[in-house]
Amino acid sequence: MLEGFRNHLDYRYSEYKRMRAAIDQHEGGLDAFSRGYEKLGFTRSAEGITYREWAPGAHSAALVGDFNNWNPNADTMTRNEYGTWEIFLPNNADGSPAIPHGSRVKIRMDTPSGVKDSIPAWIKFSVQAPGEIPYNGIYYDPPEEEKYVFKHPQPKRPKSLRIYESHVGMSSPEAKINTYANFRDEVLPRIKRLGYNAVQIMAIQEHSYYASFGYHVTNFFAPSSRFGTPEDLKSLIDKAHELGFLVLMDIVHSHASNNTLDGLNGFDGTDTHYFHGGPRGHHWMWDSRLFNYGSWEVLRFLLSNARWWLEEYKFDGFRFDGVTSMMYTHHGLQVAFTGNYGEYFGFATDVDAVVYLMLVNDLIHGLYPEAVAIGEDVSGMPTFCIPVQDGGVGFDYRLHMAAPDKWIELLKQSDEYWKMGDIVHTLTNRRWLEKCVTYAESHDQALVGDKTIAFWLMDKDMYDFMALDRPSTPRIDRGIALHKMIRLVTMGLGGEGYLNFMGNEFGHPEWIDFPRGPQSLPNGSVIPGNNYSYDKCRRRFDLGDADYLRYHGMQEFDQAMQHLEEKYEFMTSDHQYVSRKHEEDKVIIFERGNLVFVFNFHWSNSYFDYRVGCFKPGKYKIVLDSDDGLFGGFSRLDHEAEYFTADWPHDNRPCSFSVYAPSRTAVVYALAEDE
Repeated sequence: MLEGFRNHLDYRYSEYKRMRAAIDQHEGGLDAFSRGYEKLGFTRSAEGITYREWAPGAHSAALVGDFNNWNPNADTMTRNEYGTWEIFLPNNADGSPAIPHGSRVKIRMDTPSGVKDSIPAWIKFSVQAPGEIPYNGIYYDPPEEEKYVFKHPQPKRPKSLRIYESHVGMSSPEAKINTYANFRDEVLPRIKRLGYNAVQIMAIQEHSYYASFGYHVTNFFAPSSRFGTPEDLKSLIDKAHELGFLVLMDIVHSHASNNTLDGLNGFDGTDTHYFHGGPRGHHWMWDSRLFNYGSWEVLRFLLSNARWWLEEYKFDGFRFDGVTSMMYTHHGLQVAFTGNYGEYFGFATDVDAVVYLMLVNDLIHGLYPEAVAIGEDVSGMPTFCIPVQDGGVGFDYRLHMAAPDKWIELLKQSDEYWKMGDIVHTLTNRRWLEKCVTYAESHDQALVGDKTIAFWLMDKDMYDFMALDRPSTPRIDRGIALHKMIRLVTMGLGGEGYLNFMGNEFGHPEWIDFPRGPQSLPNGSVIPGNNYSYDKCRRRFDLGDADYLRYHGMQEFDQAMQHLEEKYEFMTSDHQYVSRKHEEDKVIIFERGNLVFVFNFHWSNSYFDYRVGCFKPGKYKIVLDSDDGLFGGFSRLDHEAEYFTADWPHDNRPCSFSVYAPSRTAVVYALAEDE
């Protein structure tokens, strides 16, 4: 299938080789090139502080801040032939640095757009003072005794990834912005108990607009100050490593905030500094700026940024956001990918961006062979997870985004119309040897105006009928049963990794609504705000923990599901065989590893003596049952029962055993000797 696109792939690879050769020739290699933070921004030596900034559009530049009373004439900078401005500030007479740690700094430039103060592009920390709108860059260089020292080694990459996706700010049951320290002490132990082995953290890079969920980045090298200091974040990551977690960062290199006050937009007074000029440099749907991946200094900035988070903070890898938007000049907007390879390897492909992705994956895996790179690509770009040296894009995993989209489509109709073959095809429709991280629902569905799976299933009944001392409703019974089945079938068939957004493990009842005021639209109408309330910008973990609520059973099931995968490692098993997808019975049966999964999606029919084909003969026992009373089920199955196979071929399997398959129930059977 790739043969017809050999020219495109050869061109792409030759461009990558050309960039590597140029970096080797002019910068001394990728290793040196990706340490831009040792040259640009603020660097400290025994003699003093050097500050450098690439701003070719500026006519003049000066460093201003608390240290010089914001006097633009005190510390003017000089420009080299590449447009990089520089100043050296010698130590004070007593040997102390010219700029005190923690003080505010900005660069004042005379630009084609007028005089402006900007936060240095390579700033390591940026803070919004209480009551103020703009952020201020902070000169961050704590004394040795205040620097956090990592105590725990980074864990080895696990065989299968079970990722708990989280957002530090909304990770408290209280209506407030949570902190790195509280997340470390309160949330990490919860994730450990639930059985996940990786934590993916959103909204780390500083973003002026809280409600952007962290996707409109203003300061790329600065961890968000809303949640605490850089040292607090290091402490969180170290604790996660102690607990055995990989820590993945949701990194945004696909676009940047259009904020000109705090961010990179119009930094040197031009439209084309870090970004493409004209329409190509603007994402019309996200209202943000798009990087020019063909620019030498943009490559230095982004490659150094990826390295910075791995080196300084000891992240174990990245989930790259918005990769589809990067790889195509149409950004995947108003385009349906049909699987025709011409859509992937044509003139709409942004080869500069693909080469950047090849370079960054090459860098990540060259420096840290254990690091994980996950790409968020909805298009299904071929060669996405093939190593760079083989001509691929170089990711380890791609997000299996078709799965949540399929569940939304199905949840809009009654489950009587669900097609078993359709579910199986969507979950298994992946390229051979291309590892996928699958998920049943995305974090976007938890936002105000959208619906989580639990809300699609149970709607407003969730507010009145989740207490165990009150009668349930048919909608609640159906919702809890299908919520468990959807998650298990997604994990069972959907990929080599699994992701859950925090709170969804127990069917969190409320959407996320970031604090906001009223918004005036150009047509004169006003969208009412929520009075800047944090009430809906939190996670009610107390609901999942309350053993008198039905949420608790859903949480217990998710925990059992993670621990089952931990024990049997079925997601990464080479053996996967779907033996039955029966449209009338509404039954799906498959083998993954040495486990046999039996799903009965029928709303009323339970089946006695239902034959289940299997590959391995022997004695089977139940190892997970969604109908268990502990999980809010009806306890219709005897967990002590033993199921012996007969040499009775069934569904193209050499042997089989017979089971009771209750309605709306998923059961996992394991060979007794594997227990």
